Amino acid sequence: MTWQQLAIGVLFLGMSPLANCDEAKRPVIYQLFVRTFGNINETRKPGGTMAENGCGKFAHINDAALESIAAMGFTHIWLTGVLEQASGTAYPNRPADDADILKGVAGSPYAIKDYFDVCPDYAMDPEKRMDEFKSLLERCRKHGFKVIIDFVPNHVARSYSSDVRPEHSFGADDRRDVFFDRDNHFYYLQPDHAGGGAPLKLPTAGKPGCDGLFDLEREFGRVTGNNVISWSPSINDWYETVKLNYGHDFTQGRITAHLPGADASPDQVPKTWRTMDAVLAYWQEIGIDGFRVDMAHMVPMEFWRWVVSRCRNRASEVFFAAEAYDNDPAKLTDGHVLDELLNAGFDAVYDDPSYDALEGLYDAGKWANDLDPLTFTGERFHKSLRYGENHDEVRLASSKEWGGLGMKVGRPVSTVLYTLGRGPIMMYNGQEIGEPADGAEGFGGDDARTSIFDYWSMPEFTKWVNRGKFDGGRLSPEQVALRQWYSKLLRATQDKAFTAGEFYGLNHANKENPKFGRIGDESASGHWLYAFLRSDRESGRASLVVANFHGSETIRGASVRIPEDARGFVGRSGDANWKFTDRLDSDWSGSIAPGQLEIDGLPLPDMPPCSALILEIGGE
Repeated sequence: MTWQQLAIGVLFLGMSPLANCDEAKRPVIYQLFVRTFGNINETRKPGGTMAENGCGKFAHINDAALESIAAMGFTHIWLTGVLEQASGTAYPNRPADDADILKGVAGSPYAIKDYFDVCPDYAMDPEKRMDEFKSLLERCRKHGFKVIIDFVPNHVARSYSSDVRPEHSFGADDRRDVFFDRDNHFYYLQPDHAGGGAPLKLPTAGKPGCDGLFDLEREFGRVTGNNVISWSPSINDWYETVKLNYGHDFTQGRITAHLPGADASPDQVPKTWRTMDAVLAYWQEIGIDGFRVDMAHMVPMEFWRWVVSRCRNRASEVFFAAEAYDNDPAKLTDGHVLDELLNAGFDAVYDDPSYDALEGLYDAGKWANDLDPLTFTGERFHKSLRYGENHDEVRLASSKEWGGLGMKVGRPVSTVLYTLGRGPIMMYNGQEIGEPADGAEGFGGDDARTSIFDYWSMPEFTKWVNRGKFDGGRLSPEQVALRQWYSKLLRATQDKAFTAGEFYGLNHANKENPKFGRIGDESASGHWLYAFLRSDRESGRASLVVANFHGSETIRGASVRIPEDARGFVGRSGDANWKFTDRLDSDWSGSIAPGQLEIDGLPLPDMPPCSALILEIGGE
């Protein structure tokens, strides 16, 4: 056994949780992209076929893989991209899709071809793909996981046709002579729309295997998934997808109050509502525990109130998390769309603003203090799903993003994001070992993301997979240490201070504190250092979180002032010294008289570049 295998083996045994830790009150989600997760083929030919580059399979997600993921502290697995998608790979009774409607040879997992089926690429025997998927669900349950899959409500592949449930094929009985009809599945282009009229002209002409045309749409055309009303969408549009119609003409504005209410019967709602309810019911019956909803803000809130309620009537604990962006002009509400989605029944919404603020530290001149306004968001603050990576975002360890600092930048970024609130936390496969996604991979080019459009494998992650052993046997010492560190972080966040506690920011109280991490000639504090308290008064659990985001400077001699009302927030009274003990990455501890916390502040240990502390607060 190598020393790497021995180190990883420690994680298999599980790590001791903090004293008085409560069972997790929130999902800790591992995002697993099936196509790349278990793929050990290292050919990596840009634009290569499945035969050339290989493909991850349901069967590759074996007991060893799941045991190791569980040992890190995850509670949920998001099986990303499992629904059948338009693809350039042919199977018996399933021809390859036209290259003109594909992004990448493998195709986008968000261009769904059949909502009632799974991708045949992921099966050892494509004819038995659903059986193999159900076997994976059983393995996940054996290891204690709840399983989430994608729900993509806004758009489908141009080639959508369900052979599993043909009665639910979109567009079968639509009127094509009108742009909008309440009970059409799609929006149809009319002769006077931009782009020169029929046929639909796709931006793929001249690319290998492409002529810029799609046979199905030579005589009619449909609006793209990103709301483009044109017979000639651009290469930057979601040209491979078609927008779905929920009974609202989006060209008439955002007001959707004319749509049915949450208690409407199925015969009273637009046809797309009924079709999508059938999709969700189908997967609930198979045993899916929840859904990550793609671009949820582009769908009417009335639909969400109706369908989430119906899903909860079928399974009361079904989990809904929304990918949504309030700054998208396509949102269908005049209110803050994240709040509106929570009001409509979602359990969690993406916290893109906090992610953007931290990324902006390295590429937009932002300060850590810029996080502060994002902590006053009411209910949303504790119902935000926070992440340092996902399939849409750049890799933390990229050599050209996040300051080019490599895998170490994930430590302060993830510590802050995962401990801010009580909402779900998520990690993308590869983040835990510093997958950088460097180099061109195919359709997406060299964009610092692991491609979701191509047959590919992750160069660093395959070292953890280690020919299907999932033991980390080929990882570097730094990668092993990073994975162990992430496991410590996830387990530290299960203390009641984080699962049940409230938030109290400290940067505002330290802006005038010259010892709060100032670097060079800075005349104010809070550029690279961020600190806050989390406290659960009922259990008496409390922690101080401090992060140094700077990529090259060790912060020495720093102190953090904790004002009197913050001490009341923690719920400690009397004159006994306060003791602080790091539960994350060091054995540091310190104590201080409570009266000195506001005057001198707690002296911190030296904080190396890209480091963080989670200091449990106790008494002496």
